[in-house]
Amino acid sequence: MEAQNLNTATPEVMAQEKQINFMKHRGLAVVFSVVMILASIAGLAMKGLNFGIDFTGGTLIELAYQEPANIEQIRTTLRGNGFDDAVVQNFGSVEDVLIRIAPREGINAATISNQLMDVLKAEGTGFEMRRVEFVGPQVGDELTEDGALAVIYALLGILIYVALRFEFRFSVGAVAALIHDVVITLGVFSWTQAQFDLTVLAAILAVIGYSLNDTIVVFDRVRENFRTVREGSPIEVTNLAINQMLSRTIMTSLTTLLVLIALFFLGGEIIHNFAMALIVGIVVGTYSSTYVASAIALAMGVSKEDLMKAPKDKAGKEEREAELNRLFLEEEAKREAREAAREATKAAK
Repeated sequence: MEAQNLNTATPEVMAQEKQINFMKHRGLAVVFSVVMILASIAGLAMKGLNFGIDFTGGTLIELAYQEPANIEQIRTTLRGNGFDDAVVQNFGSVEDVLIRIAPREGINAATISNQLMDVLKAEGTGFEMRRVEFVGPQVGDELTEDGALAVIYALLGILIYVALRFEFRFSVGAVAALIHDVVITLGVFSWTQAQFDLTVLAAILAVIGYSLNDTIVVFDRVRENFRTVREGSPIEVTNLAINQMLSRTIMTSLTTLLVLIALFFLGGEIIHNFAMALIVGIVVGTYSSTYVASAIALAMGVSKEDLMKAPKDKAGKEEREAELNRLFLEEEAKREAREAAREATKAAK
């Protein structure tokens, strides 16, 4: 950990504490991100995504068992008889089972369902078939297109939102970080060939929202520091903001990851890939909100003047200076209050 001190007009504005110099290593972070993105693109180009039945189409079979169905036993039986891609889950109650099978070339839905029924009947468990449906590939193509459009619309909306709330260069950094997170998450799924279905797409959209929240928190503190820190380069002010939000970022990410890890190992096969996508996305999103978003905004030349707004439309130089002084004095009063509280605590001990 390195000491990073900001030169301010009044040294008491900031406590001289040890800080991690994140921005010093932003060059290495950019290289790392580029390597990860290129690896992800290579995986998507060479191996592609292992789309589930939601996107490819296939056969859907609903069964009603006389007793609570053993989902794991059904999966094991199907895999042992050539139905490795079958997705088995409860449907409504523990007796009802829904089985989804990807389409097979040259075999119609009726033949697949009959083969599956013969395999399960050989196990000796009592059940009846309630329905058999075939989802055509055209439906899967529509879902693929709609999913891609959902991601694009989300990114465009975020670009506009951040540009209006902060500054255009911040919005470019935020959207670049989100694209970075999505591409790397998709790259992990392409290289591992984990099944990509609608639940994973939902996780991708959730990752976009989570990563954006982290980025907005950091940007908000950067803007506040530009207003209250009298001197200091944009790099120093950004580094201070990241350090100030570090404990919040770590606690939020760790508590979320604990829940997702539990879901990944204990949640069952149906949400296994959903949890995997969120775990990858949150780890990458926490990294990108620290390095990618801020580094891009700095590279585009964001400065204090870009974020300072005049208190009135026709405010002159003196009025802007008065506004800056007011903000500075407010921050100084808060600092003095904190110092007084600490002194009172020490005296009480």
